[in-house]
Amino acid sequence: MTTAGIPVTVDDPVNVAILAVSEDRLHGFLRDPLGEIARRSGLPLETVVERIRAMLAAGTIRRVRQTLVTTNLAHGALIAWEVPQDQLHAAFDFMAREDPFSGHVVIRTTDVASPGSTYRLWTTLKVPQGYSLVKHCQFLAQRVGAVRFRIMPAKALFVLGVGHTRRRGLEPGAKSEAPARVQWIEEERLTELEWRVLAALKREFRPDEIVPDIWRARAEEAGVSLETFYEVAESLDRRGLIGRFSTFLEHYKPVAGGQRVARYNALFHWAVPPGMELKAGQEIGRHHILTHCYWREAGPEFHNVNLMAVAHGQEKDWLLAHKAAIDRHLAEVGIPVLYTNVFWGGRSEIKPSEIFPLAYEEWCRRMGLDPAAMRE
Repeated sequence: MTTAGIPVTVDDPVNVAILAVSEDRLHGFLRDPLGEIARRSGLPLETVVERIRAMLAAGTIRRVRQTLVTTNLAHGALIAWEVPQDQLHAAFDFMAREDPFSGHVVIRTTDVASPGSTYRLWTTLKVPQGYSLVKHCQFLAQRVGAVRFRIMPAKALFVLGVGHTRRRGLEPGAKSEAPARVQWIEEERLTELEWRVLAALKREFRPDEIVPDIWRARAEEAGVSLETFYEVAESLDRRGLIGRFSTFLEHYKPVAGGQRVARYNALFHWAVPPGMELKAGQEIGRHHILTHCYWREAGPEFHNVNLMAVAHGQEKDWLLAHKAAIDRHLAEVGIPVLYTNVFWGGRSEIKPSEIFPLAYEEWCRRMGLDPAAMRE
């Protein structure tokens, strides 16, 4: 499939070369991210700009943006919701369309009935500093008819990077030589200037905004010189608040040519003995198949699971083989697994969570809520 004669499918060789870099290899803030993609892929800058612009316009790439490490900028958690079956898809729709603070919205199933398998709806949620996750969840539960919910904030993270293209064909058990790095969750406070630059920095790019000098218009949007924009962004990066410059592919929905980037997404659960969470997270996080890995306390509803990870792939058995390899590795390094499970993703909507306080106040008023009543 082509757009204006430009191939836009995920299996086109030139697009593969670009996406293998652009999905999750550009860590931190870069003054010239498109130039860096060109350098690493060995392609001319003009080709990179043309292809990313075309894939974004065609929907092969669902968004291009600079990600932030928002775990340190807003109160966040993974939320599991138990919703009556006849209300499940309406609840999904509300979370996906009406709540900008709910990011990943996924309906999940397990292969057999197990602890927590009645929690079918899973979302990530972030509320701006000063506001209450619990109150936000209570409001959402009332609106969508949820019977109960479980809030699971991350205590530490070990893996964060999507990269579907480069993970294709990975052998089960493929892993790094060194343990994954522990990244702690620590709240950061920003100045008005930093918030202004951050707002312009994180906004998604439209196809016409994919140009070689990609940050110049964003500096103007923030009302600062280009050099000031660079300096503030690099300062935020040094503080660990900048994620990566990324071209995100659609996970679940068919894209150009009817292709699916990944037919299956798996949320792996492990319960390890208390006190071994960090070591287990570092050992699990070695494995290249994983796009996310966190220490989260799931509680008795989920058999006291404390490590979670996500993997994507075209074949269910292939993902289960990767899971089995991780389990074997944990046994080999002396980490007992007290319980494990897999929650499979189905219908999903992936969007960045809003984190700005003014946006939260506006949303509260639109929902008929007093913003002051939603504070911690």
